Amino acid sequence: MICRMCKGAALRKFLDLGSMPPADQFVTAARLREPIIHYPLEVFSCLDCGLAQLGCVVAPEILYQDDYPYESSTTLSGRAHWAEFAETAVAMLALRSSDLVVDIGCNVGVLLEAFRARGTRILGVDPAANIAEIARQRGVNTLVDFFDVPVAQRIVAANGQAAAITATNVFAHVDDLDAFMRAAGILLRQDGTLIIEAPYFQNLIDNLEYDTIYHEHLSYLSLTPLVSFFRRHGFAVFDVQRRPIHGGSFRVFTSRVGVRPATAIVDEMCHAEAWAGLHSADFLDRFAAQVATNRRDLVWLLQSLKHEGARIAGVSAPAKGMTLLNYCRIGPETLDFVTEKAGLKIGRYTPGTAIPVVPDGELFRTQPDYALLLAWNFAEEIMDNLKSYRQAGGKFILPIPKPRVVD
Repeated sequence: MICRMCKGAALRKFLDLGSMPPADQFVTAARLREPIIHYPLEVFSCLDCGLAQLGCVVAPEILYQDDYPYESSTTLSGRAHWAEFAETAVAMLALRSSDLVVDIGCNVGVLLEAFRARGTRILGVDPAANIAEIARQRGVNTLVDFFDVPVAQRIVAANGQAAAITATNVFAHVDDLDAFMRAAGILLRQDGTLIIEAPYFQNLIDNLEYDTIYHEHLSYLSLTPLVSFFRRHGFAVFDVQRRPIHGGSFRVFTSRVGVRPATAIVDEMCHAEAWAGLHSADFLDRFAAQVATNRRDLVWLLQSLKHEGARIAGVSAPAKGMTLLNYCRIGPETLDFVTEKAGLKIGRYTPGTAIPVVPDGELFRTQPDYALLLAWNFAEEIMDNLKSYRQAGGKFILPIPKPRVVD
């Protein structure tokens, strides 16, 4: 095993969440009794560059082309985030109507819709055919494929080079990052910008967001290893922005060396990571111990409530929730059901734990005593949307960073 960024061989395991199926493999009733393949979920730190990364790589065809059910957030806060992303990028890069923005892993096209609303040309690339079809229905032209050199060449031949490439919650999913950069170098104009956005590893550690770890997320990104990686490919990070979405994310702007001057925040964040000891063994080992404590506390809380006769359901079924359920071994003996808005998941069962996924309305119809909020990153909006459940006496349980009841 070698580091996917620096190719170093000195990797140290600091967290083992056990084995579980891919977080987005929601199971139909017809396939419920079929065997499910579990893969190790172990996280390693590169002692050379600092990148945190999974040791087991599940084939992307399994993750993204087998009835993929994930749709980009269309919550109010999610839409506001995508609109701000496009507005910021258009203003910062002075994008014009003739400029092309290509979104890698565009999903249903929410971000590209925001760019189109601000006057740019747009194109999406996504390997999930069912999701790409939804994007097309929304008027977002989308290529169904994994992003690589041939795809980049096809786009340039048909549309010209891109002024901006965006990869939101995608770059961390890529195993062969060198190949990604070769393709990006072909697609991007000489003065163009690559913008990646992902959950920030510092937030993940500080807020105990271990459920953000699942097989789609191969890398857990911090700025220090990214700066070195991009430099090796002739690119320089010139700006970084922190955003609250998904428990704390960062947006990294990079262009070819010499194209744009770097802001002070780049060095400041790298120094802050070093000062915090973000990549140190002691720091990561403490995190692993806290993860084990969280599991113990959450299981104790849920079992105590069940012992008292309480009925408990889960609210929302994001990928992160599937890590939590599998790691903590929470199944239908604890949660009566999990509610969800996404039609692609309703009527199925959670991967590995086989809890039925039902529409949100079931929460109001059955009024369980407690609701475990699995999409805690949108807790405020979700609880506000479900306030009639609370008014009828229901209480929410937030699992991260410390299990607690919100009444």
